[in-house]
Formats: sequence, structure tokens, C-alpha cells
Amino acid sequence: MQNSLNLEGVEQQPLKEYTEKAYLDYSMYVIMDRALPQIGDGLKPVQRRIIYAMSELGLSAGQKPKKSARTVGDVIGKFHPHGDSACYEAMVLMAQDFSYRYTVIDGQGNWGSTDDPKSFAAMRYTESRLTPYAKSLLQELADGTVDWVPNFDGTMNEPVVLPARLPNLLLNGTTGIAVGLSTDVPPHNLKEVASALIHLIDNPKANVTALMKHVKGPDYPTGGELVSPRDDIKEIYETGSGTLRLRAAYKVENGDIVITSLPHQISGGKVLEQIAMQMRAKKLPQVEDLRDESDHEDPTRLVISPKSNRVNKDELMSHLFSTTSLERTCRVNMNIIGLDGRPQAFNLVGLLTEWLKFRKETVRRRLSHRLQIVTDRLHILDGLLVAYLSIDAVIKIIREEDEPKPVLMKRFKLTDVQAEAILNLRLRNLAKLEEMKIRGEQDELNEERESLEKTLKSAARLKTLIKKEILADAEAYGDDRRTEIVERQAAQALDETQLVSSEPVTVVLSKRGFARAAKGHEVDALALSYKSGDGYLAAVQGRSNQLAMFIDSTGRVYSVAAHTLPSARGQGEPLSSRFKPPDGAEFCGAMIGDNNQKYLLASDAGYGFIVTLEDLVTRNKAGKAILRVPAGGRAVVPAAVPAETECLIAAVSSIGRLLMFEMDELPELAKGKGNKLINIPTKKYQGGEEKLVAAAVVPEDGNLQVYSGSRIMTIKWNDTDQYYGERALRGSLLPRGWRTVDRLVGLTK
Repeated sequence: MQNSLNLEGVEQQPLKEYTEKAYLDYSMYVIMDRALPQIGDGLKPVQRRIIYAMSELGLSAGQKPKKSARTVGDVIGKFHPHGDSACYEAMVLMAQDFSYRYTVIDGQGNWGSTDDPKSFAAMRYTESRLTPYAKSLLQELADGTVDWVPNFDGTMNEPVVLPARLPNLLLNGTTGIAVGLSTDVPPHNLKEVASALIHLIDNPKANVTALMKHVKGPDYPTGGELVSPRDDIKEIYETGSGTLRLRAAYKVENGDIVITSLPHQISGGKVLEQIAMQMRAKKLPQVEDLRDESDHEDPTRLVISPKSNRVNKDELMSHLFSTTSLERTCRVNMNIIGLDGRPQAFNLVGLLTEWLKFRKETVRRRLSHRLQIVTDRLHILDGLLVAYLSIDAVIKIIREEDEPKPVLMKRFKLTDVQAEAILNLRLRNLAKLEEMKIRGEQDELNEERESLEKTLKSAARLKTLIKKEILADAEAYGDDRRTEIVERQAAQALDETQLVSSEPVTVVLSKRGFARAAKGHEVDALALSYKSGDGYLAAVQGRSNQLAMFIDSTGRVYSVAAHTLPSARGQGEPLSSRFKPPDGAEFCGAMIGDNNQKYLLASDAGYGFIVTLEDLVTRNKAGKAILRVPAGGRAVVPAAVPAETECLIAAVSSIGRLLMFEMDELPELAKGKGNKLINIPTKKYQGGEEKLVAAAVVPEDGNLQVYSGSRIMTIKWNDTDQYYGERALRGSLLPRGWRTVDRLVGLTK
């Protein structure tokens, strides 16, 4: 028989409602009790518990430190029932002077480094105590200033918040990620924040502009430069969110660039590795040497040695700022738990105003607590004075009565507290001088009570007291600003051509479209090794920091950095692996030079024009359409145009007709079909259709070399008359045996 499930006394709830409530409860727990700081002391619960536990262990600034494991044990055993490693990491963070602007914990041993913040030793090896600054968080804890709640098992109490005398949240900053909320508050300089607080106390309606005369901007523990424009910083302080740009600071010493401070949370080792990678990739020819000279005296000293004094150091650093972690952006998102216990976004005015409310209430509670203590003591002193004035009668009652307390209360009109104090007197305190001490103490306490009552009743006196305490703490714990605020232009990476050393290279293209770059200009491209069935097509001379350009048979041009081409020690790589030419297209020629270098482009239909390389540059893998080639036609090998000299253009057809004319007759275009170079009839001859096979540019007083197979014929400048004419003429036949031309080359004399 199947047992039926008994659901009596079991609460039933729809799964949807249960999961929604469970997730909401978890979200609120993470937001309120784990990830976001409280505005009063600027601490998350784990940080607050660590500091309180250390104070209970007697680990104040002047005491001997204890093992960190002892502190962590107390924290997780008494207040924070979570993992010991997470607790210890939170403790380490508060001890790292490169993570916290004003450290709360004084650590002895290995507590990590800027290169590797998580390289700290295990907690069983390190020792710790509180720093003097921690006193500003704990000093008033015993003065009735804060509320207390039971710990997780109800065996003891812990403070809800620490009675911070300074806005620790703004001074040390914080980061945290909750559910649906995150916070990123940057650290600030204590003296600046204190000055802003004083101004806000005197001028409660002050705006962000007024406060920014005191708070210039965030102040990070590692220094560096804050290069965000002032308007951006102002917008962050007005809205409570935004991004800041941090940059390393550097100086020039004996021609070297010395980096003296880094952006917050950036490792010097990581920066050196990034620069070294660029050097290995030959993308940083301006740098000769790189070294780390950091030591105890100079925690950050990275030295970059340029290759020569001609290197523009500011341009080089601008490039490094753009391409390495020497410059970074920091997010600002000031989501904080306010005094009402709710998370909300604060701007600068709202944050300081809210903290001043907290401070005012803390001081009021402290004064009230002290007033109560003074009043209670005066009450007891009044009773003691009565006893001393009638000491013999008091002693007699105590000796003779079984219950002296009610008799004393009735005889001298004492309260229970006063009678108890008299009965607890020691015999040694019955001397005659005690009366004088009591009266002296009464006078002092009466004076203090009067002062406390005046302060509590006067808003002006309370403000003055708060200001004095803020100024005193700023003097005790404050220091100079570390992060300089300098408006600078955005970092600009150098052009790729500026990052490559300028060395002579010869770019070689094979008939099957394999390209390579040989060092130097004294290269015999014909003698290089080619793949089986392949051979030499074209070679051009340029520099390694220039763009090499290739034209395909359809007239499209492609560009690539010359230094990225494979070495001529091999047989090159196919250009089709770098570019995406049209189907069936073949690479027909190569070009290289400065942006203003000119080339002659022509199609085998006999049309062409002069083009400037600047107009050919493209990053598109599909190339750029430049030369319009008729259907079924193809481009011929381009010819370089020498600068600043008179030139002739030589064009030869497939039947050996050569025409030479003035280059001025040909137009300069950015793209198009061009003008007719040589007249090629449309009718076919016996060997087939006539085409233009080669073109060249011959400088004044230069020579024209005609290549036919392995033979070379040189036509000197003075012997060009028989081939000279106007553009678009038929031209003259070359001598017999030279009418099958492979290529033309124009040479200077």
C-alpha cells in the first residue's frame, strides 16, 4: 500500500514566490552586509570587524604586534563566520600602502608589492597591529557614540559602525560589487577633504564648484598624474559617476626617460613586459635599453634609454601611454549605504553633507554620554561629602547597624547610589585631605558639566568643536598630495611607420604572387630562389618603414607595411593569404616609397596615368580600385617616376613597337582609365591581338634597358630620337630579334 505524504504543519508556497524572496534576501544581504561600505566609517562589515577585533586584542599603534593568524582567528570566530583567506585578504589590503591612501594596519613581514599585490606571505608568518590613523576610527568607541548589536551567535556585542572622526570612505576609497550595484570611490587627500568639510560647515549651501576649490581631485597612493580635464572631474563630483584618466609621471635624466610613479593598481613589471614585447616585435626602434632601478629609496624607477638624442621623448612617451598600462582609466561610481540604511548614489556635496550629519550626531552622543558620567559622579561626590562632614556618625552607624545602608539613607537623606558609594569606601580614604580632593573634583566637574551643557544647547559651539577636531586630526594624520592634477591631451600612438627603423629594403614579387623583402638595395632579384614553376616579376627599392603596395591584374591596389613582409632568405609568402583579390586576379607589380612618390600605372590596352602613392593607401583587404582595366585586359608592371627631373615615358607593344614621349603629356590622376600611351590597333595581327606589354620612365640623360629573355639592350638618351614622338602615336619597331620584350627599365646615367 502506497504511503500518502503528510503535509500537515508544512507551509506551502509557490516556487515563483519562494525563489523571488530568496534571491531578494540574498541580494539585500550582499548589498548591506558584504559589498557596500557604510558612509559613517567608510568600511565594509569585514573591515570593521577586523579593526574592532584588533583593538580588542590590544593591537594599537604603540603596542607589540601579534601574528596575523591570531587576529583572523578572532575575527572569524567571534564576528565574521566566513572564510579565513577572504578575511586575511581584506586585512592585507588595509595594510598595503600602495592600495590604501591612509593605511589602517601596520604589517610586519611580506605584505605584497606593487608588482604582485597578492604575493603576501601566509597569515601564520606575518605580524600586524593598528596604525596611528586607526585611532581616528576607534578613539570614541567607548564613549557611547554608536549602537551595538549581538554577534552572529549572540554571545557578545559588536559595533554597528565605528565612530570615525574623519570621512574615511572619501580618504581611502573603496571598491565593491554587489547584486545589481557596484561601488568605486577613489581615495582623496586628507588635508583637502578637511578643508572642504570646514567650508561646508560654515556654508551648508555650498555647491561642487565651491568645494572643488578645496578638493582638487582624487589622490591615489601610488602618485602619478590625473590628466582628466577639470570639467570631467567636476561632472563626476556632481553626478557621482564617471571615469578618470591616470597616467604615470616621468622626468628626463641625462637623456634617459625615468618613470617615477605609476597609475593606481598598475605593476611596474607588467609595464616593462609590455614595452619589451614591442621592442622584440621591432615596433619600438626609438628605444635602445630598458631597465628597472626600483629600490627601497625609489619604489618606482623605470628607466627607458632612447637610441639617440634626436628621439622626441614626449612623442615616445605619448605612444607608450597609448599602448601600455602607463595610462589607464579608473571608474568612479559612488554607491554608498547612507545613514537611513539604504544604498544610494552620492555626489561630493551629498557625501560630505551626509557624513557631517553622522559626525554631528556622533559628537552629540559623545558629549551626552560624558555629561551623564559627570552628572553621576557629581551625585556620588555630593554623598561622599556628606559622609566626610559627619564621618564619626557614619562610622558608628556602620559598626552598630546590621543593615547600615537604609539607616544612612534615612539619616543623611542619601540615594541608594550615594549610600552604596559610602559603604564601598576604603579605610585609607578616610583621611582629612579627602574632603579637599572631593571639593576640588566637584569644582572641576561642575565646570566641565557647564561647558558640556552649553555645547549641547548651542549649534554654533557644536560646529566649532567639530571643526577643531577635524583640523586637529588633519594636522595629525594629513600629508601632501601625491597625485598631480595636470590637464593633458589624450595620448596618441605613433604611426606604424614611425615605429619601424628606416633601413633600405628591396621588395621582390614573383610571377605567381609571392612577395618578400630583402635587406639593402644591392640585391640581384633575378638570382634569388623561386618556387618550381615560378620566377621573377618585379622588384622595387624603398625603406623598411614605408608601405609596400601591390597591383593586381584588375587594377586594384593593396598596401602592407614593408617590414612585415617575410625575409628574402625564404621564397616569400603568397599575397593572396594577406589580401582578398577578385576571383581569377593575379598580382602584376609592386610599388614603394614616400607618400609623394609618383608611379606610372598602365593597362595592356595602352592606357595609363601618373599616380601619387598617397592616393593608393588602403587598409582594406579587398584593395582599392585605382586603374580601370578593360574586360579581358590586365595591368602591366608599374614604373617609378624619379623626382624633380625631366622624364620620357617609354611604352612597348607585344609586336615590338616602342614609343617614347614627354611625361608632361600624361595626366596625374587619383584613379581612372588614363590617357592613351601608344596607339594599338583593334584589328588582330598574325600572332594574335596586339597589347601593351611594358612601360618605363626614363630620366633625363638616362638609359632605357630593353629585356628580351636573358638578353638586355641599352638605348642611350642620345639614341632615342628614332623612337621619340607624341603621345598616342604608333611608335617604331625595335631591331629584329628584340621585338619580343619582357620588360623595360629606365635607369639614370
